[in-house]
Amino acid sequence: MPSRTLPTLTREEIESHKSTKSCYVTIGTNVYDVTDFLDSHPGGADLILDYGGKDIADILKDEDSHAHSEAAYEVLDDSLVAFLVTEKLAPNGQAQGKNDGTQINREVTPLVHPRTGMTCEEDLSKDTDLAQDYKTHKFLDLNRPLLMQVWFGGFSKEFYLDQVHRPRHYKGGASAPIFGNFLEPLSLTPWYVVPMVWLPAVAYGTYLAAEGFNSYAALAVSWLFGLFLWTLVEYILHRFLFHLDQYLPDNRVGITLHFLLHGVHHYLPMDKYRLVMPPTLFVVLATPFWKLAHTIFPDWHLGTAVFCGGIFGYVMYDMTHYFLHHQNLPLWYKGLKKYHLAHHFLDYELGFGVTSAFWDRIFNTELKTPLKTK
Repeated sequence: MPSRTLPTLTREEIESHKSTKSCYVTIGTNVYDVTDFLDSHPGGADLILDYGGKDIADILKDEDSHAHSEAAYEVLDDSLVAFLVTEKLAPNGQAQGKNDGTQINREVTPLVHPRTGMTCEEDLSKDTDLAQDYKTHKFLDLNRPLLMQVWFGGFSKEFYLDQVHRPRHYKGGASAPIFGNFLEPLSLTPWYVVPMVWLPAVAYGTYLAAEGFNSYAALAVSWLFGLFLWTLVEYILHRFLFHLDQYLPDNRVGITLHFLLHGVHHYLPMDKYRLVMPPTLFVVLATPFWKLAHTIFPDWHLGTAVFCGGIFGYVMYDMTHYFLHHQNLPLWYKGLKKYHLAHHFLDYELGFGVTSAFWDRIFNTELKTPLKTK
């Protein structure tokens, strides 16, 4: 068991698993999934369900109530799925200090964050045991197309958000199937498609905008202003659209759209073909900003220059995002890489800046990263 990274759950999370669909029990700080044992328990399933979500150390030792053989303990050993955390980690990574019981959690998963099940950025690239993951969490089976599982899963918003922000790693970084049919290629975008498609468009738009300026200096100022505005748009989109978790509708439509837009990236953060935005989706998101730019700046040439600067910022953002996940970067980028990957393995409710932490500092959402990576 020590070779496997297991999640850490709070008592409240464990107590929610007390039904025939998912039944957890604890002994000290060890958490066991006994769902598959319900029907074969000699005393009947109801007896186990009475202790669902609770600690069973005392009842196991109570021979007057119900004697248990060594085989019962062996069943439990095979069903270990998590550890109990006695203090909820604070958002900025204040690590769990100690646990009760015989199992000392930090010896197995040091400084683990209970909401992601991760300890460091290297954990993002550790292959997930697909069968065990599905058995443990009852969320998505990575061996089957994901989209219809999300749509028909009947997940509550609370359960979905908890699970989708616990990163998995699929078969060495391969792309898990979303559609499982001829639509699959539409969900896969190599990073180089972004500059190939949009840099020529930016250059052409800048060329057209230049016709309305008396000097290249004025054009450059307008273009750079658009680039600066993009940094704010990047922050706003990431925080309030991609992570609108609190305001997400608690229904299958809202959950499925969230999964396609950004949830799949947190669920499988090292999938290199689902890191940058497909051009068709970007056109949908960029169209309102084209209209907004020309509403704020009625002069067509000025509005176009500002817009082109912003699109160039987007191209740099998507390329930076890809490289932060998949490239060994120069020294001055390593801090940014650590900062963004901490958004995935440590706290997804902070650290929304990808190309810079500037707006995180302005709006008090900066992610402190005291945890050292392995």
